[in-house]
Amino acid sequence: MVLLHTPPGELGSPAADFNLPGVDGHNHALDDYRDASVLVVMFICNHCPYVRSVEPRLIQLAREMAPAGVRMVGINSNDPTNYPDDSFENMKKRAEEKGYTFDYLCDEDQSVARAYGAICTPDFYIYDQQRKLRYRGRLDDSPRNPLMVKSQDLKAAIQAILEGQPVAERQHSSMGCSIKWKGTPPG
Repeated sequence: MVLLHTPPGELGSPAADFNLPGVDGHNHALDDYRDASVLVVMFICNHCPYVRSVEPRLIQLAREMAPAGVRMVGINSNDPTNYPDDSFENMKKRAEEKGYTFDYLCDEDQSVARAYGAICTPDFYIYDQQRKLRYRGRLDDSPRNPLMVKSQDLKAAIQAILEGQPVAERQHSSMGCSIKWKGTPPG
């Protein structure tokens, strides 16, 4: 397992378009979330211990923020051939077993991860109503131990956007396992 930290986000950049199959049997495109006041795009997967550690917090955050018009979408871009735990069938099982409260999409050709510049799981991006990037960083300050969380960075950024306030300028990198690329990684 290679531990990576995300680079800073290019704040103000537009969300990259996508059209991906979801575990719910439907394709989902960026435009499907046009009514969301805030859109959180998360690059996650099934097998990464960092994702598994924060998974309950993501499910709870999606449930908590939904009434305010916040939508969260998980995208799995890992190579399912070399990482069968991340296959589409296993994505369906995981989402059902864990009760995902957000859409979970498969980026089979990894083009969406490349378009976003995602490098690890989890990797978080928050977009405002105009789909401009306002935050790229970590979920919170304790990725492995929920009992030690003191700063809920992702939630604070969402709330700032909802309240029309600036998002904290200092954004801490997310950290996790590298995306499992097919062939040569980008960059």
